[in-house]
Amino acid sequence: MLERSVSAFLEHSSIDEVVVALPTEIADAPPVYLSHSVKPLHLTVGGNRRRDSVAAAFNLVAPQADIVLVHDAARPLVSAALVARTIRAAVDSGVAVAALAAIDTVKRVRQPASRLVSETISRDLIFLAQTPQGFRRAILNDVLAQGLDRDATDEATLAEEAGYAVQLVEGEPANIKITTPDDLVMAEAIVRNRTGQRGRLPRVGIGYDLHRLVAGRRLILGGVEIAFDRGLLGHSDADVLCHAVTDAVLGAAGAGDIGSHFPDTDPQWAGAPGLGLLGRATLLVGAQGYAVESIDAVVIAEQPKLRPHVDAMRRNLAEALGVAPDRISIKGKTNEGVGELGRGEAIAAHAVAVLSGS
Repeated sequence: MLERSVSAFLEHSSIDEVVVALPTEIADAPPVYLSHSVKPLHLTVGGNRRRDSVAAAFNLVAPQADIVLVHDAARPLVSAALVARTIRAAVDSGVAVAALAAIDTVKRVRQPASRLVSETISRDLIFLAQTPQGFRRAILNDVLAQGLDRDATDEATLAEEAGYAVQLVEGEPANIKITTPDDLVMAEAIVRNRTGQRGRLPRVGIGYDLHRLVAGRRLILGGVEIAFDRGLLGHSDADVLCHAVTDAVLGAAGAGDIGSHFPDTDPQWAGAPGLGLLGRATLLVGAQGYAVESIDAVVIAEQPKLRPHVDAMRRNLAEALGVAPDRISIKGKTNEGVGELGRGEAIAAHAVAVLSGS
């Protein structure tokens, strides 16, 4: 959401620079898309309230800027046309707000808790504010100076209270504010429609891994250390479950395999936790526009018994993959005494990953 919102302005021909107010943890370690830009891009730490964040960002705006737009990162589907309309209106009137005319019948209640209607309001007079909101620089500076101690939901309201005329410009139904899981579903549907990805089939990948059991090593499966007299031998922590799932995720995205990204010839992966490699793989396929939908995995081991540890493994994998634990299935099986697995010389894992495209 943040990347789409920032990109909408960085890529706009009428925008000269962008300032982003962020939570401290993101500002201290910004993602790549906030680290490099063809236009000036400045980051600052926001505040507890919206107007505090806007004020912090405004302090970094170049002195020569004539028009300043304020936009919610929670509206990632803003169009270039809406940005242009807001700029033109702010130039003409000093303050401009994107807004949609109400299409539903509007009721006023006596008290929020009662939900008893006191009157019906003419919807012809009702508009629903969006962002961006545009200001001549001097007006926004005055509004922020006067309004830091007042309670208002946006800067346009502060401008109204300060006596400035606020011009509404035609907003867009697709410029939704994402505040609930249902909003996110609608936004994803809009993106799929815009990019022609309606009805896109899911991607499926298969993963497999096997490691020998040896003395003197810890046994780690699904990020859980299990008490046992031997552990799995490998360059990393040899977590066969995580490795199989990693291969399945990479395979579903057509992104190679675990060995191509984390080769055992590279010393930086010596002893690397399998959960960490899985998390990196998830970020990699996410950058390609894919999200993990579900995982089904089978671990084949004669000993130890895995059932007591399955729930912890599911939670660990879910966290690394960025999904709910109920999207993860892990089953423990024996090899009925057959082969090296049946003799307890090794442990293996098979996994299937289902990915969706964004």
